[in-house]
Amino acid sequence: MQGLVPTILLALLSGSPASAGPVQRRQEVVTQTVAASAPSAPTPWTWNAGGSQAWPIHESCNATERALLKKGLDDAATLAAHARDHVLRFGNSSDMFQKYFGSAPSAEVVGWYDKIAKGDRSRFKFRCDDVDGNCVLPGWGGHWRGENGTDETVICPLSYTTRKPLEDMCGYGYRVARGALSFYFGSDLIHRLLHMPSVGEGAAEHFADSYTECLELAAEKPAEAVRNSHTLQYFALDVYAFDVAVPNEGCTGKPAREEEEEGSHEHESAPAPTATTSSAPTTTSAAAAECHTHSNGEVHCA
Repeated sequence: MQGLVPTILLALLSGSPASAGPVQRRQEVVTQTVAASAPSAPTPWTWNAGGSQAWPIHESCNATERALLKKGLDDAATLAAHARDHVLRFGNSSDMFQKYFGSAPSAEVVGWYDKIAKGDRSRFKFRCDDVDGNCVLPGWGGHWRGENGTDETVICPLSYTTRKPLEDMCGYGYRVARGALSFYFGSDLIHRLLHMPSVGEGAAEHFADSYTECLELAAEKPAEAVRNSHTLQYFALDVYAFDVAVPNEGCTGKPAREEEEEGSHEHESAPAPTATTSSAPTTTSAAAAECHTHSNGEVHCA
């Protein structure tokens, strides 16, 4: 009997694995690692999305027209950029500024040129097809389409055959005071760009025509001079000629009427020529007959 007790205790203490199995399984802990997903990066805010610095040239332009038009638009940007930089350097203190803009503050002038040189170009377009039928009119180098297409300007074939590049500034006897504003493609396109609502915004308009009228406007109404499209063209041409093309000399010249008056004074003693009658029709050069339509619907021929 006494020998039996230790045997029983030994059996209890050394129980079989089968009997202990269920208890051990209940005590097992299963650990599973789950990778946390990284938070998605916020979409960056692109404030200038949709804008463009490329010149918007319509598919109606062929390769030659496209190349010439792009060169002309690049010239317009070059003229505008230099006019802007001249004003940024001298403000409204330079003689050239005061001649064209009088006593006006310089900030608005800087703004107009900067819009042409660096402003967004995605909202307007230049096209080469005669969609409105105006290119057949004598002397028309192009026109803003107005109500037919407020953000479009048509450039007619005449522009590609008569307009000069900026590299020719002061050549061919050109003088700012008596030369046509359309003589150079770049200066002509400054005017056409200002007609675009997204550029001129209805503020840059047509208040004076000729060189002399623009100078009178500067003296009498500086606030209008800084918004006169022809004044902005004349200043850009004159200051580029003086600062860049022919440094410290330029090619301002004098208005044709003043030159004629000076010539008549020099030859007052000469006999007057005999009047003759000719049946030949009077002709007008393409540059002199240049016409364009203003935002108010008025057609102007310069």
